[in-house]
Amino acid sequence: MSVMVLMGSLELGLIYAVMALGVFISFRTLNMPDLSVDGSFVLGAAVSVVLSLNGHPFLGLGAAFIAGCGAGAITALLHTKLKIQPLLAGILTMLALYSVNLKVMGGRANIPLINKITVFSPFEEILRDYNKLGFSLAVLLLILFLLFLFLKTRLGFVLRATGDNDAMVRALGVNTDTIILVGLALSNGLVGVAGALIAQSQSFVDVGMGIGMVVIGLASVIIGEVVFGVSSLLRRLMAVILGSILYRLIIAFALELGMPPTDLKLVSAVIVAIAMAMPVFKKRLSIVKRKMSITPHERSK
Repeated sequence: MSVMVLMGSLELGLIYAVMALGVFISFRTLNMPDLSVDGSFVLGAAVSVVLSLNGHPFLGLGAAFIAGCGAGAITALLHTKLKIQPLLAGILTMLALYSVNLKVMGGRANIPLINKITVFSPFEEILRDYNKLGFSLAVLLLILFLLFLFLKTRLGFVLRATGDNDAMVRALGVNTDTIILVGLALSNGLVGVAGALIAQSQSFVDVGMGIGMVVIGLASVIIGEVVFGVSSLLRRLMAVILGSILYRLIIAFALELGMPPTDLKLVSAVIVAIAMAMPVFKKRLSIVKRKMSITPHERSK
């Protein structure tokens, strides 16, 4: 694997790690499958590109976060107020966002951002070829720091407790509907920021670029948990980031071996399936080892 490919994979891994942290909040912290991620990713990218075309790339990142929060809030309201199942609520939001994204993009399916100022442009003279990598790392570390502090607050503790046992939280007099609203809004807000960074990094936004994003996020979360462990909150957050980077390296390695790019979604699905099945494999392996350690004399007893 060449240095250029390695650096490109690392850059994408850092950006997608922002999205993976958002998926971590919904999938692990709230214990809710949220499929609106595919739509909010494109929404963040579309808002960011439109503002960048008007000369406000940094404002585009903030607007992408707010837009993503709005998408997540809609999913939460569908679930909490209309009592729609979380999975179906996410699908409905994702479906609606397809039309919303087209409206944000002025009815066009693709908008280029070539030769326009992006959030990476001011750092070209300082970091040169590493401007995208350096800025993405800075944004990720800032988000990691703020998210860690948030999850350590009273609201953060309640958010984590809601995912573990919402009945207990309600028994303590906490409105779990509000907590779910905050959690899903924050989750999709981070996804929107990731979409904005990807769009400005690749210099275009496409209405179909969000397909499969939830699978990529899940792959990063699960790979990180399996490989790096979840012994503490900070370690769990770091595992998500490292899982995202490892996932991109696996994809890059597969492409280097000659895998067609059209098979990427298939490979992603297989990776997620294997990662999610790891606890079952470990359990069965431990049973086999235990049986093999039993001596013939003990078996005869």
